[in-house]
This record gives sequence, C-alpha cells and structure tokens, in this order.
Amino acid sequence: MRELLARHIDAGLMPGAVALLGGPDAEPIAVGSSAVGGPPMTVDAIVRIQSMTKIVTSVAALRLVEAGRLTLDDDVVPWLPELAARPVLTRPDAELDDTVPRDRPITLRHLLTNTSGYGIQIEDTPLARAMTANDTEAGPAPSPLGADEWLAKMAELPLAFQPGAGWRYHHGFAILGVLISRIVGRPLQDHLRDDLFEPLDMPDTGLWVPSDRCHRLTAAYRLDDGSLIETEPAAGGAYAGPPPADVSHGELVSTVADFHSFLRGIATMVSTEHLNLMTHDRIPASIKTDDSFYPGFWAATGWGFGVSVVTEGDHLGRYGWSGGQGTDFFVDPDGTVGILLTQTELSEATFALLSEFQELS
Repeated sequence: MRELLARHIDAGLMPGAVALLGGPDAEPIAVGSSAVGGPPMTVDAIVRIQSMTKIVTSVAALRLVEAGRLTLDDDVVPWLPELAARPVLTRPDAELDDTVPRDRPITLRHLLTNTSGYGIQIEDTPLARAMTANDTEAGPAPSPLGADEWLAKMAELPLAFQPGAGWRYHHGFAILGVLISRIVGRPLQDHLRDDLFEPLDMPDTGLWVPSDRCHRLTAAYRLDDGSLIETEPAAGGAYAGPPPADVSHGELVSTVADFHSFLRGIATMVSTEHLNLMTHDRIPASIKTDDSFYPGFWAATGWGFGVSVVTEGDHLGRYGWSGGQGTDFFVDPDGTVGILLTQTELSEATFALLSEFQELS
C-alpha cells in the first residue's frame, strides 16, 4: 500500500495520502505531504470526504427509524413541505413545463436509494441547465446556499421521474440531511455529534473543522493537464471554522481513524435487519440504465442505502463508496476494511489509483 501511494505521489497525482487496510486492528499510514511544498502528511490529517458522508447519514436515518420517528416508507413532506405537490417531467429530458402530477410520495427509502426523482443530471437537459442556474447543481465545492434556501431552490424544479421509477445520484442525500435535522429539531452537525460521533469515538468528524484543529486540514486540488491546481488551501477554505449558515445539506470532513471507528461500529448502531438492507443491492434491474449514471456502472454494481455493492466477481458482497475529493472506502464480507484519503478531485487518473487500491485486498 505504501509503494502504491508513493508511486502515484511521484507521478504528480497528489501531494500525499493517508490509508488503512486490514482488520479491526489495522493501523493507518501516511505518505507524502499535506500540501504541495507543505509539511509531511500525518495519520491524523483531516480530509474532505464528500460522498463518503452518504453512509453516515444513512446510518443516522436508520437510527431514527429504529427510534420510531418515521418508517422507511413514510412520506417526507410533513417535515419537508417544500416538496409537496411538486410536478414530474414527462421524461428526464423534457422541457420544464412538460410535466404531470406526482402519483406517489417521496419516502425515506427513495432518498436512501437515489430514487426520489432528484439528482445529478448527466446529460445536457433543460433540468440540468435549470439546476446550474439556481445553484443546485452538484460540484466539487460546497453549496453556497444555507440548507433551507438550498431546499427551497430544489423545490422550484420538477422531478426527473416519478419517485422509485428511476435512479439519479447525489441530491437525495443532501435532502436527507435536511430531513434528519428537521425531524430532530436541530442542525445535522449537532445531532450527528451526539448520536454517532461521540459514541463511536470520532472526535475529528463533522460538517466543518473547529478553529483549533484547522492546522490538520489538508489542502485540496484538482488535476488540470497533469498539474495540481489548488482549490482550497491547507487549514483554510469552506470547511475551516463554523460556517455562516446551516449546512445540514452538506458533507463531512474526517480522518482515517475516525472513519475506521465508524465502519467498525455500524453493527452496534443499527439492527441486523437494517444493516442487511443498507449493504445489499436494492435497485431493480428495470432502472439500472446507462443514462442514470455512467455507462457500465451497473455491470457488476448495485446500490444499497448510501453505498454501492459489488454484485459480481472476485469482490462479491463488498460495499463502499468514493468521495469526489479522491477518497474511497470498502468493507468486505470477511470484515476487511480499506480506507484511502487523498486530496485530489476524482478524474481518470484518480480512478486508476482507487482501482489499484481496491485490488490490494
């Protein structure tokens, strides 16, 4: 693992990385530096994990189900009235006024499985252009909008399909963060801290980095024509210090040790039934289409609650997911865990690293 990371650092993909691979007692390693020209990377580096957040909010939601606050198939509108009576496009590429009424509720299950009707639009469609125009398009930077304003802008737009009748990635989980915060009556950050992070000994995980720990926040980059372009400085950027607005729709920062504690502790936080639902494929074959994500994604992959699931091949039963800032994790049926935290946005080169990392076990 150390050789793999050093090779990609030497090739200019990233300044450094922290990784862990093994069983319950596996220890992280740090390679390279925390920024271009910066100090050495440390195993307690705080990194933007982006879409690895989805498994965390999935567990938080399932705990609310087990506490009797809602069910998987409850309509979310009582907590998210902005979504009431939103129309549905006649087809995903239709004009915004070419709609029909929604014929079924949006449920928690739909949010967990990316089937709510909201999500990234892969093609250049009227809906995709409208999402860009009103600041709800997903991107590498955190949303500039507070949670309530962001949800209100999402609710200005029609759904791409009837809930449960299609698959589109990402936005359902931002909505899920707002849903959790409204059910519990306080910001998602506070609820996750008390319900998950403190019980699982995850002191460095949150929706932002406290000011006294910002010195451990690594820089962030994108790869442009083979060169690293800094998008957020070390110890700075959108995650450094408390944000000016509620970010319950946002994504987490974490460390390898914290995320390892989370993965080891999931089975103590939710029932066996819900863990099984979360970590097995829940998507019907009829909506596993190439236009829903990217061609070939569904060939050996399914989706549970907040994680992808390997459905064929040598790693059958493995679940995990990546983050847009070049992070990745997986859990094998035998309990082997892999966690990789880098600082460079996903690209063809980053995907090559993640693929090699996945094959180490």
